[in-house]
Amino acid sequence: MSNIVVMDNGGGLIKAGMGGERDPTAIVPNCQYRPPSSKKWLHLDPSGEPDLTSAAARRPMDRGYLINPELQREIWSHLFSSVLRISPSQSSLLLTEPLFTLPSIQRSLDELVFEDFSFRSLYVAHPPSLVHLHEASRQPTGLLSRAQCSLVLDSGFSFTHASPVFHNFTLNYAVRRIDLGGKALTNHLKELVSFRSVNVMEETFLIDHVKENLCFVSLNVNRDLSISRKSGKENLFRTTYVLPDGLTYTKGFIKHPDQARRYLSLREGGLPSLPSVEVDALNCPELHDQPEQDRKRVDLTKNEFDLTNERFLVPEMLFRPADLGMNQAGIAECIVQAVNACHPHLHPVLYESIILTGGSTLFPQFAERLEKELRPLVPGDYNVKITTQEDPILGVWRGGSLLASSPDFEAMCVTKSEYEELGSARCRKRFFH
Repeated sequence: MSNIVVMDNGGGLIKAGMGGERDPTAIVPNCQYRPPSSKKWLHLDPSGEPDLTSAAARRPMDRGYLINPELQREIWSHLFSSVLRISPSQSSLLLTEPLFTLPSIQRSLDELVFEDFSFRSLYVAHPPSLVHLHEASRQPTGLLSRAQCSLVLDSGFSFTHASPVFHNFTLNYAVRRIDLGGKALTNHLKELVSFRSVNVMEETFLIDHVKENLCFVSLNVNRDLSISRKSGKENLFRTTYVLPDGLTYTKGFIKHPDQARRYLSLREGGLPSLPSVEVDALNCPELHDQPEQDRKRVDLTKNEFDLTNERFLVPEMLFRPADLGMNQAGIAECIVQAVNACHPHLHPVLYESIILTGGSTLFPQFAERLEKELRPLVPGDYNVKITTQEDPILGVWRGGSLLASSPDFEAMCVTKSEYEELGSARCRKRFFH
């Protein structure tokens, strides 16, 4: 069997490896970084442990779309030669591409693949159809496989899509999008921490780590805002994050990991429901009244800061973008709009086949909150079933690996000679029709 490279080229991470394998060979950030001590932009290797304190990052993708092909070429070149150690001219490539990519960006990608790297052939896939393929293969007798239909909620680095998939094709006319993903959540957390405690506006990599390890989705925002105002042990959300000092440790860490998990006791209904409070993530009194008192107490020479309600207010953006002044529906409404855009016969099956994928669905309690929000919006005689992927970051790649190992794969690809003869636009018609 020929070499087939499968690459899920995300705005945050590139997942790359050989078709037919269960896991990718490499998961690397789709960016270059520059530490304060260097004038050069460097590549982030999966095996290395670089000091990323105050490091700047530059990315070839913005809002999910390729804006800097030159930078992408450098990152891919390093990936193919130093990490995957493959020869593109002797390989085929299965590449993911965001929904609704402009023709000009598609041309840039095709030029990269065929002209810069001379891949033998190319297949371009939409992430939702690959996620559907992977989940259907895991449950061959389940509803997903029998109906050949699902709704994929993909919340990644750049944006969130609710995409109905039917017979392995994404129904583009029904897809709904929220312009929020992991990058926006990290930026919001940077602003909250900088306003309340210590300036971390230059610490993108560090705050990514804080977000991934300490943020969670609230199951009852009114109650949790009330608890977060309490002091001492009654505040189940307060936790301390220690900043790197550059000498003893080059990475930040959670000071008391057990303390950080105390909020989980709320799931067992350990506390009674507290009085309702007005929720507005931007105009919450916590954000304005508290910091002035806190700043007097916080010793900024200390290499640490406390988090309380930021832990759940940041992921809350996905459910309530309006709190940030965004004129967009939250995730639950987004799903309902996507389902309603499909034929009525598909509605009950779509609600029963919701698949969560993408790194931003990894927040604890995400699925439970989504189901809680969806239930009142869905007709009572329909079931709501949400499937969380084994690894939401690898779901798209694993679907691609499965497709690349099918006997028909090579016939589905566009070859280099076809590209040279027909050009980008005509070749691409083959992929999604």
